[in-house]
Amino acid sequence: MTATGVKHETAASPAGTARRFGRELVALLTLPARRRRRKTSVLPLPAARLALALVVAAAAIAGAMLVLDGWAYAQQKRLPLWLIEIFNEITDYGLAGWFLWPAGILIIVLARLAATTQGLVRLTIISLIVRLEFIFAAIALPGLAVTIVKRLIGRIRPSELGPFAYVPFSWRPDYASMPSGHATTAFAAAVALGALWPRARPLLWLYAFVIAASRVIIAAHYPSDVIAGACVGGFAALVIRNDFAARRLGFAVARDGTVHALPGPSPRRIRSIWARLFAPAS
Repeated sequence: MTATGVKHETAASPAGTARRFGRELVALLTLPARRRRRKTSVLPLPAARLALALVVAAAAIAGAMLVLDGWAYAQQKRLPLWLIEIFNEITDYGLAGWFLWPAGILIIVLARLAATTQGLVRLTIISLIVRLEFIFAAIALPGLAVTIVKRLIGRIRPSELGPFAYVPFSWRPDYASMPSGHATTAFAAAVALGALWPRARPLLWLYAFVIAASRVIIAAHYPSDVIAGACVGGFAALVIRNDFAARRLGFAVARDGTVHALPGPSPRRIRSIWARLFAPAS
């Protein structure tokens, strides 16, 4: 075998292909960390309106703790078992894995395809990856933060001890009621997906409210827990959206400061690219 033949075989070896894919994956995963195109605040509201929104959110959480939490727990005891069982099944759809696993797998698969394509096909694939990265970050980051914070707060889940029972800095699951992780995920997903597909917002909000209600109905959380989770999830998703917009990744900032989703690949283009990539060899 000639030296030229060896070089060609090495270049096309599985190790070489794996290295190229690795570099491509790292480059695509670090896109959200690239320098911002606009030096602008990523907060979803001006300072004054944001302060007012935080005051309203805090008042809603405190009011729910004082008025709703004890009442809701007492009412939950009167609910029929069949209704609780139905919502016990529904509540599992508030787990972050329903969004993170598909998004993560698709990012890896699409990165593999991007490493072997060029031109318009590659740009279309990267456009899809950016949107999946946004969905992943908008759901994973607030979920991770809440997982830590709720254990530091140490609020005991609904029980006869009442809504004001706390064991701070406890890492036991039964002392991790506030904020609700399911509500955080559901509202983060509703805001993130709604930012990309505004027409789906009514269904997404319905999904989020049903998940939040399910946590109260099965006595996994108090109403104030789900309100806190909804505030954290929705706010975090908007911050991440604005951060992507500052980098012009999937979103853009208009001259008036509003953020809007950039046009993405149409279903027709995606089907066309899928057919080209996976068409049977003639």
